[in-house]
Formats: sequence, structure tokens, C-alpha cells
Amino acid sequence: MVEIIRYDASMAARWDEFARASRNATFLHQRGYMDYHSDRFTDCSLVALRDGKLCALLPACVDGDTLYSHRGLTYGGWLVPLKHYDTTVMIEVMDAAIGWMRSNGLKHLIYKAVPHIYHRYPCEEDLYALFRHHASLIEVNISTTIDLAHPLPLDRGNKSGANAARKAGITVGTSDDWEGYWHLLSSLLDERYGTRPVHTLNEMRLLHGRFPNDIVLHTATLGGELLAGVVMYLSQPVAHCQYIGASPAGKDSKALTLLFDHLITEYKQAGYRYFDFGISNEDHGRYLNEGLVRQKSRLGGRGIVYNTYQVDL
Repeated sequence: MVEIIRYDASMAARWDEFARASRNATFLHQRGYMDYHSDRFTDCSLVALRDGKLCALLPACVDGDTLYSHRGLTYGGWLVPLKHYDTTVMIEVMDAAIGWMRSNGLKHLIYKAVPHIYHRYPCEEDLYALFRHHASLIEVNISTTIDLAHPLPLDRGNKSGANAARKAGITVGTSDDWEGYWHLLSSLLDERYGTRPVHTLNEMRLLHGRFPNDIVLHTATLGGELLAGVVMYLSQPVAHCQYIGASPAGKDSKALTLLFDHLITEYKQAGYRYFDFGISNEDHGRYLNEGLVRQKSRLGGRGIVYNTYQVDL
């Protein structure tokens, strides 16, 4: 009933059309986003056909004897349609995919499920199918998320900080100053962690050019000075913070607090269901940045997990 084939570039238009209509895909699963770093990963995305018709997609790459879904993406399990796809179909698809992997010499599947807040309709049939194949939970990252339908208020300190920043004349809004913000962000990451942003400035410009309505830079400034910024990844129903940063002056003036206060209100009014600050982990979930979690919690967020599973074939 179900046939698994490997994706190739001739399928790009069909892939994107299906992903856009899926109940759990985001713009990260469009080929224009996935393929920007094709030089770093060997794509091995899978396409499931049922009675000859496309019924599911798995964004994936391969390294040695392991299939990953997908190392270049934060999440990316099976992408499935709204209709005519229940748990019985998911089991057929997973069974067929596991068979395909075995027949192609693969030994392991590392599966990063799409967190439920990104589902446009309930979509956890894949988790049951993983259980049927004795999957192990190997990584848990904790994100901090606001339910915009019932948002908790900023705590007293953050509310006071936002008001003080507003009275000081700090202004917030969208920006095209990618170079200025990337310089600020890169300096902060280098000084604090000895690292740099995952995306280069050129990559962010490329991705913003491809997805101008989905990748948006917001900044806080005073007298032309860039104090803080947040890169938002927008995938209904989630407004997700991808890169957050503030200069020393921005921290002292509470510019970032004002910016978050503005963004939470803006995306609630725009109809988003969740405002996701992103994970606070390192070392594959083993290390929790407790200070960062507390900061996000004081802005009204609570925990959502990003889970990764392993199936030994």
C-alpha cells in the first residue's frame, strides 16, 4: 500500500505544495529553507506514496549508517495532511520507511518530532508509530512559551522596566539593519560563550530574502543607537524567537524588556496562538541555563519540550 522513495530536486514544487498544506509543517520545511545549507548535509528526505499518491514527507539527511530528521532543522518529523491520514496510515508509513532504511543499509533513525505547539491541528500519530518501533527518548530540550490566548502578565520588575524604557524614549519596531544587529549579536556571543550565530549574516540575508514575511528582525533603538533585537520566525500558530540580543546599554536601559512587551502584544493581536522564546539548553539538553529560564518565565512563559527519539533498526 505504501511506497517510500528518496526525494530529488525535480520534486521541489510538489514537496513545497504538500508542506504548505500540511497540518504540522512550517516554512522551515520548504525546500528554499532546507536547501540553503545543502553543502553541509547529505539530503536523504523521504517521500511516502500511498496508492501512488503523495501522503507524507520526511525532511531528512544521512550521515554514515544513520538517518536524521533533519540535522539542519530544529524539528522535522513526518509532515502529514489534514485529511485522510489517521494513526493506521501513519503506522503503514513508518513501517514502510523503516523497511526502506533497512534495505538501504541504515542502522539508526534519529527523529526530531515537531513540537505540538506548531501543529495546526492535532498531529502526534508519529509518536505512537515510534513507540511501536521501540524508539528511545534520547534528547529533551526545554523551551519557554506563552499561550497568547491566555497570557500571563510580565512580573512586576519587567513591567516596571518596560515602562522605564518607554519613558526614556526607546523606540521599537521592524528593521532591515541585519548587518548592525549581526555585529551586535556576534560580539555578545563571542564575549559570553566564545561562539557565533549558527547562521552567518549572508545566510540570514538570503533566508530573509526568500521568506520576507516569515523571518523578521525587530529592534529597540534610542537616538539611532541599536540597543537590542530579536529575530522572529513566524509560522502560524507560533511566533518564535530565533536570535535574542542586547548591548550593555540595552540591558541597563531595559530595551529588550520593552521590545518583548511590544512583540507579545503585537503577535497576540495578529492572531498567533503561541509566543515561543526558544530553548535554554546546551549539550543536547543535559545542561539547563537556569538564569535564562527564569528570565523567560518572568515574561510569562512556561515550559514546552522539543523531543528527539532514536530507533535502532
